[in-house]
Amino acid sequence: MIEVLDPGLLSSLQDLGRPGWAHLGIGRSGAADAPALRLAQALVGNPADACGIECTLRGPKLRIEAGAHVALTGAPTPQARLNGEPFSAWTSVWCPAGSELDIGPMAAGCRSYLAIEGGIDGPPWLGSRSVDLNAGLGPLDGRALRRGDRLPLGPRRLPERATSNWSLDPRPWFIDVASHTPMRLLESRHTAVLSEASRDALTQSTFQVTADSNRVGIRLQGEQALQLRDATECISEGVVAGVMQLPPGGQPILLAAEHPVTGGYPRIAQLAAADLPRLGQCRPGDALRFEWIDLQQARHLLAAQRRSLDDLCRNIARRLEQGT
Repeated sequence: MIEVLDPGLLSSLQDLGRPGWAHLGIGRSGAADAPALRLAQALVGNPADACGIECTLRGPKLRIEAGAHVALTGAPTPQARLNGEPFSAWTSVWCPAGSELDIGPMAAGCRSYLAIEGGIDGPPWLGSRSVDLNAGLGPLDGRALRRGDRLPLGPRRLPERATSNWSLDPRPWFIDVASHTPMRLLESRHTAVLSEASRDALTQSTFQVTADSNRVGIRLQGEQALQLRDATECISEGVVAGVMQLPPGGQPILLAAEHPVTGGYPRIAQLAAADLPRLGQCRPGDALRFEWIDLQQARHLLAAQRRSLDDLCRNIARRLEQGT
């Protein structure tokens, strides 16, 4: 059992989401940075679809009532403490019964992921334990964690042992916005109706993440408002994570993990799926740049990312089995 002593700024239960229900108006939700959650689960011997805790900007303080391995990935948390001592991320850490884990603030990025051995248990809703905060759906009546919550855990899978003497290199899986690495865009349904100047501005200027961004969408403030060549009347159509919409004000929105299943604004671009984890790590004030790629490049990037993630998870499982 896990007891929430302090929920942090915004912490919620998340797994890999509930795909397949959009036709009923129910979005996928799930972790905003899915590879980070998968790696955390792998480090404690959990299946890929186990439920963990997504922590936003400042993580929770928790009491781990029974001994268990835990792992923390995603955004860096240099002030994390276990029983008052520094806590290492990107590795499997043994927490004795009664341990208190204080994750603290993120130094960069937006979201960290905590996996606990056995996974957070409880009845799934439509096949998932993810909370959709915007829609108010899922476990805990669709809300974020709060003080006093008690979270059941599934059975432990690993033998009790000391903290691992190895850790993962986070650099391939967490790209700090300060690196200025562009995020990749594909042309979408309404790219052609952007004015020439606005199309150029998408890749030649910087966009700042605004304070009203959340798990539904990342709102951007450009150096100038983007414009269409012609007024475009749009009917509401199905949308997916990474769609870049252009509201009447001319400042784009990138749809995120809790996006609605339909949208009626012009869709001027589509973020490459391989960059969705980076989208999930955008925090207010971050400066983003973009570049155009084609569909073949996007498919190659995603396939390579999936291969690397699958290979790494298999290697982690092998090391855990060997007890190294």
